[in-house]
Amino acid sequence: MAFLLCSPRCLLLVLIISAVPLGFIISLERSKSSTNVYEYSSPGWFRECSKWDDLNRRFLVSYIEGGVGQISVPEDHTPGTVIEAKTVIKESELAGNASLGMVIDRPRNRLLVVSADLKGNLFSAVAAYDLTSWNRLFLTQLSGPGDEKAFSDDVAVDEDGNAYITDAKASKIWKVGANGELLTIIKSPLFTFKEWYKNLVALNGIVYHPDGFLLVIHTFTGTLYKINPKTEEVKLVKLVGGSLAFGDGIELLSSTKLVVAGNPSGRLVESLDGWETATVVAKYSGPMHRLATSATVKDGKVYLNHMIGFGLPNTKHNIVEAVFKPVN
Repeated sequence: MAFLLCSPRCLLLVLIISAVPLGFIISLERSKSSTNVYEYSSPGWFRECSKWDDLNRRFLVSYIEGGVGQISVPEDHTPGTVIEAKTVIKESELAGNASLGMVIDRPRNRLLVVSADLKGNLFSAVAAYDLTSWNRLFLTQLSGPGDEKAFSDDVAVDEDGNAYITDAKASKIWKVGANGELLTIIKSPLFTFKEWYKNLVALNGIVYHPDGFLLVIHTFTGTLYKINPKTEEVKLVKLVGGSLAFGDGIELLSSTKLVVAGNPSGRLVESLDGWETATVVAKYSGPMHRLATSATVKDGKVYLNHMIGFGLPNTKHNIVEAVFKPVN
């Protein structure tokens, strides 16, 4: 746990947890969720991201301590049944680094996984793995000890297989080619703010829109960006209807609807003009003590990954269906 406390993200996590009384946490754990929950057991305490792999009927989950697990969901799964997670990726070469954002690149049958040094922000990388064999296809280092401090956080992939990785520390986006070559770095003065505390956790969740642009969220301010990956033009999406502050992972529910995981648990954002403007139209409040960190879509429904697990000897984690209520 000590190594986690050195990153701004995990410091924020500790502050949130410490503000919630223990008795209240116990009460929340004993209460039954009003929505569907996939509960799984895993030996680690922290799980950053989960993505639904529909072809193989499994959730893929990244481990803060490093690695990726799969939670296979049977067709006849009974709610309340605890599923055991199986580790499918664990690399000694990346030991000491956290596995964070992930994206499934379906046309190329692969999973892209971001890795980063939580303690010193001295290492950032992205790797690709075959979804069938779990063989590693490439490992690309994005930053090292001789570079500025960086924290690779989340990843999106376009139709050509190019990957885009956000830097939550130094506010930039790396572009990596389909074969793992580092192509360019997207930067903009719009990514940083004059108040230092607003940059503690900067660019975070990222998705590639089928119309050919990126949507990226800035965690501490809730700023939403629309980025042309070919020209590197960066625009601010004009938001109305609420704030996206403390937004983390994001996922497209459709071409006009975006899910933002974070605090509160989930927000649903809609745009009817190609993401020039957008409106927060609905919210979902889930188990706040577990801290929602990413979103995925399964059978047309939104599921939120929660970072914190509870219980011994095997920790139990929750992937919770988000049922949104319209914003009045």
